[in-house]
Amino acid sequence: MSDAKPISNRREFLTGGSLQKEAAQIGERFADELGQDSGQADLSTSETLRLSTTAMACEFAVILNLIPSAGETIEATQRMDLVSEVLDSVHALESQMSVYRDDSELSAMNRTAYENDVCVESRLHDLLKVAERICAETNGGFDPTARPLVALWRSCRQESRVPLQQEIDEALSKTGIEKVQLGVDETTVRFQHPNVEFDLGGIGKGYALDRMGESLLTGGVSDWMIHGGHSSILAHGDHNGLGGWPVGIRNPLFPAERWASVILRDEALSSSGSGVQFFRHGGKRYGHILDPRRGWPVDDILSVTVIAPTAAEADALSTAFFVVGLENAREYCDNHPQVRAIVIPKPPHGRTLQPHVIGVDPDALIFLPESLSQDS
Repeated sequence: MSDAKPISNRREFLTGGSLQKEAAQIGERFADELGQDSGQADLSTSETLRLSTTAMACEFAVILNLIPSAGETIEATQRMDLVSEVLDSVHALESQMSVYRDDSELSAMNRTAYENDVCVESRLHDLLKVAERICAETNGGFDPTARPLVALWRSCRQESRVPLQQEIDEALSKTGIEKVQLGVDETTVRFQHPNVEFDLGGIGKGYALDRMGESLLTGGVSDWMIHGGHSSILAHGDHNGLGGWPVGIRNPLFPAERWASVILRDEALSSSGSGVQFFRHGGKRYGHILDPRRGWPVDDILSVTVIAPTAAEADALSTAFFVVGLENAREYCDNHPQVRAIVIPKPPHGRTLQPHVIGVDPDALIFLPESLSQDS
């Protein structure tokens, strides 16, 4: 275990040149680790242990301090067994939530909830309610019923064309959280439209991280960072006296580069961006993040990073903020102080990023020297 003591004053910590450099370097290294597609387990560095599995079409990984902290009473063998069990649990959650498996609980619910009230597992029902709440709070910027739109654009992309407005309107007629009735005192779901269905792809990975984190804490492991799909992260405790876990944030224009690091402690981070997934048609660039209210891709934001108490919230809100834009994201954060964000619109000229930092503690955010303009 490192002899370094937890940092009590982050401003003092981050303004110290050598420690600031160390945190930035660790953030970059963790960004590299989060971008790996590794096997089941590997010793990532002399300071951390990393174990991973593949589920939900992405990698889930648990990153631990190599030497447990004094507060962790669990023995080394039990620690590794627990992490393996936690990683295995993701597969069970995938079997429950996947819309790509006919035998999943969510698929069964989607098939029958228009005909009858469907009773679902209580934790799944809680997640559906969280998705419903965030949809309402963001005025539909995040919509868990938007699968028909996603399917339409995916099909048109494969056909190298853009959907007709008539096709978009037809897809929109099948979406909308108002078409869903969730039980208040019972874990029931009922659809008010025959073609509506839930797709938890925008929140399910974060939910899986939250469940994994609960199991780690219950089992006695208090210092860890876990991720799902490389863009969703949940961190708890401390990494070797740094006051948290430094995480590198990638440059949305040059995804192989980092432009900042943020220190996470007992919180989650999720990023959404259009820098990698997009297609071109007729000389126009179309991103993969759709406005579920209009049915068209969003084209005025480069990336959004959200820090929130839970990974499920961070996942859903990073998509929602991408859709609703800077001022609406700022208003949401003002009304929900535990939620913070970094929104990067498309630069008006050139390639200079102009990030808008909303509510993020400046003592926890380290910009690399080449990162220029920022507005807080």
